[in-house]
Amino acid sequence: MGRLDGRVAVVTGAGRGLGREHALLLASEGAKVVINDLGGAPDGEGSDRTAAELVAAEIHERGGTAVANGDDVADWEGGQRLIATALETFGGLHILVNNAGILRDRVLVNMTEGDWDSVMRVHLKGHFVPTRFAAAYWREQAKAGNPVHGSVINTTSTSGLFSNPGQTNYGAAKSGLATFTEIAAKELARYDVRVNAIAPVARTRLTLSTPGLEERIAAPANPDAFDEWDPANVSPLVAWLSTEECDVSGRVFLVRGGQIGVFSPWAIAGEITQSQHWTLDQLDANMATLLSGPTQAQHPDEG
Repeated sequence: MGRLDGRVAVVTGAGRGLGREHALLLASEGAKVVINDLGGAPDGEGSDRTAAELVAAEIHERGGTAVANGDDVADWEGGQRLIATALETFGGLHILVNNAGILRDRVLVNMTEGDWDSVMRVHLKGHFVPTRFAAAYWREQAKAGNPVHGSVINTTSTSGLFSNPGQTNYGAAKSGLATFTEIAAKELARYDVRVNAIAPVARTRLTLSTPGLEERIAAPANPDAFDEWDPANVSPLVAWLSTEECDVSGRVFLVRGGQIGVFSPWAIAGEITQSQHWTLDQLDANMATLLSGPTQAQHPDEG
């Protein structure tokens, strides 16, 4: 028996890369999976449902259960249809893996309005819309007295959490998703829904498009060697967070190769106080003390 027998999952961006690996593992553990993928290019242009259909077919060939869906997760009606696909096809929903994303990297002075808006739309709105309709279903179930045991896994990035230059749009969206995760976890706990996020570090179409990174993250020449950049390394944590028994919520995890880390939420790192408002001269004299605390670690090669 699989750890996810009887559970229904939706995985967005599941036609390739991380999403594909998540879907394959969830299905192998017994989940019935909706494979969502618009089939666009890494920058979000175009659409082709073939990728989702191929993953669904692969799951069927392995003895699992899946259906393809080509809706746009950032479209209000599309997100509603996506969740409805799970309900109408499999009779329920327990797991939502928000994974779909695009890249439009530019330094700030070269970034266009379209570069900014498209990345915000796919990442932030593309997480919000499916989660909103899934949450509405879970609330109805909870109010009706039915067991829910829901789980949402969002996808953030070290590009946002560690502030990668050249990605103000992508990094801002991904940092926003970490906060979205923490707030949604607090709001949905009353309906027996857990919300977590992962910051995956793996070889995907998006990371391979980063200049200078392709050689560094290439698969090892020795086929027997551990491939730390294989996207399949990330999926076991996604599956574990999807299990009914898991009680973790509101956390953000780093996953790379065999490494799993957990991020600390925003915290005050230092403080200066006095019983009146500050003057500029007083700030001159005291800001060095305030800012002498620990600084955030930087991992520029993790994408």
